[in-house]
Amino acid sequence: MAYGGNRGLTRIIKAAGYSWKGLHSTFRHEAAFRQELLAMIVLVPLALWLGDNGVERALLIGSLFLILIVELLNSGIEAAIDRIGRDYHDLSARAKDMGSAAVLLSILHAVVVWLLVLL
Repeated sequence: MAYGGNRGLTRIIKAAGYSWKGLHSTFRHEAAFRQELLAMIVLVPLALWLGDNGVERALLIGSLFLILIVELLNSGIEAAIDRIGRDYHDLSARAKDMGSAAVLLSILHAVVVWLLVLL
């Protein structure tokens, strides 16, 4: 039996609700996510216009979605670490720094994809 006893359409509906709560919470509490979402709102139409074909458009837009996905994961890591405690700990700092590094790499990935597709 599935976790919580939910199966089929009920499980999908509940999962979608949890996902929506996660997006809403991240939007509300994370300035970086709001900034990246704003950049995406500007860049997606640009990607649709500048991409010569479906593959290029998918690469351009996909690289932007990757930034948001990694930011969500980073925010989750930070929230979990903060839940444990605000006291400094080397492992907590390392986890937060690694999450931040993942966001940076996703941004660099998007920059490289955009440069390679558009140049």
